[in-house]
Order: sequence, then C-alpha cells, then structure tokens
Amino acid sequence: MLYRSLGVLVATAALAVTGLAAQTATPAKNEPVSSGRPLSAWIADLKAPAPQSRNAAAYEIAGLGPAGAPAVPALIAALDDELAVVRFPVTVALGEIGPAAEAAVPRLLQVMEEDINDEVAAGAKRAIKHIKPEALSQQ
Repeated sequence: MLYRSLGVLVATAALAVTGLAAQTATPAKNEPVSSGRPLSAWIADLKAPAPQSRNAAAYEIAGLGPAGAPAVPALIAALDDELAVVRFPVTVALGEIGPAAEAAVPRLLQVMEEDINDEVAAGAKRAIKHIKPEALSQQ
C-alpha cells in the first residue's frame, strides 16, 4: 500500500513538473514575451476555459503592440467569444497590433455593425481606425 501511494505521488509530481516546464518553456527564437510568457502561450490562453484567462491573454497580446501580429488569426477567432469581457480586449489587441492586423478588418466591420454590446462595437471601430482607417469610409 505504501509503495502504491508513493508511486502515485511520484507520478503526480512528474506530471506537475512536466506541466510547469511546458508553461515556462523558452520561447521560439525571436518570439515576443509578455509577463514572462511567450506569445504562443498567450495565444493558447485565448481558448482557455476561464473567461478571466481569455481576457488576460487578449490584454497581454495588446501590450505587445505590433509584435503581437502572429496572434491575429487567433484574435479574429476570439471575436466570436460569447462574453463581451473577452471580445472587448480582443478589439483592443487588434488595434494595438495596427496595420499588421489588416486580415481582421472584415470581421471587425461586422462586429462594429452587429455586436449587441456597444463597448465592443466601439472597440471594433477604434481598432479599424488603427489598422486601416480608410475601411470606415467605404461603409
């Protein structure tokens, strides 16, 4: 019984260390880092179960500015999040990335017109102004 308990304990510790290593893995060469975590970790967090994690990920990516450009496809997908508390910082992140987020403009235009949350819709408009302002005059 003691040996079985120790085996479970060792296995649990090994899994914990492996998980910790995955979270603190060194970023790929030239991958931007925010709050000690690589951009790829923040991108993964955009799909986290907890809305607080998704919200934080969007704000961390926003803080990277144009260096967050590799996150654009994931941010576009996150514009479909069910919660405004996630969609809003996604618009902030896309705006902070700027022209490199041009692929998001069609979806942002849709969000601007259709989102039931006024803050999210306004955030989408602000993002477009930072990414491709002329897209607003084509409306």
